[in-house]
Amino acid sequence: MNLESAEFRRILGHWVTGVSIVTAHPAGRAPCGLTANSFCSVSLEPPLVLVCVEGVADTHDCIVAAGAFCVNVLDSEHEVLARRFADQDVAEKFRALAYRTEQTGAPVLEDALAWVDCRVFASYPAGDHTIFVGLVLAGDARGGTPILYYRGGYGRFTP
Repeated sequence: MNLESAEFRRILGHWVTGVSIVTAHPAGRAPCGLTANSFCSVSLEPPLVLVCVEGVADTHDCIVAAGAFCVNVLDSEHEVLARRFADQDVAEKFRALAYRTEQTGAPVLEDALAWVDCRVFASYPAGDHTIFVGLVLAGDARGGTPILYYRGGYGRFTP
């Protein structure tokens, strides 16, 4: 018997995760992005990370079209930004938001705690999501404290 979706979500909500915004910018289209907590490192040699993106999300098709994405790790002051990119209103996500591009053209958020700019290395269907594995071409990090996600809410961590 399979676990009900709501119960599965409740159980996994007990796993504390960081919060990121995954961005992409296909040629000839507006940039897109979404809030994600399914992000992790895969390999040091070569440098690989993965993100899991729901197949119906606008950003999913942007990543496929661009062949690239950027993972922007949020800090403890970015709850409003995390909620903004979790919203379905695509047109408003980048309004008055400072960002730049690096190697792939995907938006790198100016206030990100850390970021990795990636070319899609591989992708795998996984239920209602796609696992995108990215080859990290560039990245950086600064001092600060991360924002966390736990049981449906945002929290802070201070080492």
